[in-house]
Amino acid sequence: MTAAIPPSRVPLAIAERLATVLHGQDANIRLIVAAWVAGLHVLLDDYPGTGKTTLAKALARSVEARFSRIQFTPDLLPSDIVGVSIFDAPSQSFRYHEGPVFAHVLLADEINRASPRTQSALLEAMAEAQVTVDGQQRSLPQPYFVIATQNPVEQAGTYPLPEAQMDRFGIRLALGYVDAEAEEKLLDYSAARHPLDQLTPCADVGDLLAARNAAAAIAVAPALRRYIVDLAQATRQHPAAQMGASPRASIALHQLARSLALFDGASFVSPDLIQEIAPHVLAHRLALDPQARYAGTTGADVVREILLRLPVPL
Repeated sequence: MTAAIPPSRVPLAIAERLATVLHGQDANIRLIVAAWVAGLHVLLDDYPGTGKTTLAKALARSVEARFSRIQFTPDLLPSDIVGVSIFDAPSQSFRYHEGPVFAHVLLADEINRASPRTQSALLEAMAEAQVTVDGQQRSLPQPYFVIATQNPVEQAGTYPLPEAQMDRFGIRLALGYVDAEAEEKLLDYSAARHPLDQLTPCADVGDLLAARNAAAAIAVAPALRRYIVDLAQATRQHPAAQMGASPRASIALHQLARSLALFDGASFVSPDLIQEIAPHVLAHRLALDPQARYAGTTGADVVREILLRLPVPL
């Protein structure tokens, strides 16, 4: 049993636990924990060995949550993810066996190695926290959180995530390599046993849900709410974008801003907070026209240009 902690303290307590396992990643830990509290899924574009699996396991262990990992491969089937009904001879009926998607924290490793048909098995799960198998809807555990990874270098034998799938991810990040000092600490911490073995929970899933409710109560001024909408609208009108950010992006930006305010101990959302997270929330949802792509323009470039152009509420 873990000692009860106030909902406002839960995100920081989880981040402190993760920092004992992932050194030199404080900024990314802050964003990922805030996304978890906000109920948003995370896409990590990163190289092998940067701690993605360790991060997902540490998140689950920090709140005694159920963890599951799926290694996406070209021969993976949708039933390998959501589960399958198998005929039970003694009862002369079909019995449903849950797939690995039934977890609080799901690591979808190298998600772009599976076929689009298999990738689509996660669409309903990520959007509605449920799956439909044999015509029956089955709810997933709450809170439900997906961390998906893809290697930004290897492209052979991969299937780019479609726009509908990208839109399900609240934020897109890259952990990146840590500096030499932090990497040296990893050698010391891993010498005897894996740092995860020493991680103890600081809360439970109920505490995380309470923190989510506390984040939902954080104040957002009407002018800032309109600022969020204007940012999303501006991506749809930008000349470099064939497709801009959806209303789901506006909702994600609003939710993540409140969650980060809770993490930072603030009682309201500031314009600086929205500007900080906008590229992480909006950029991966943009489809750029070929001319802009060939010129080297990225979705993040478009969002930053809009941030500079739009007037900031005072």
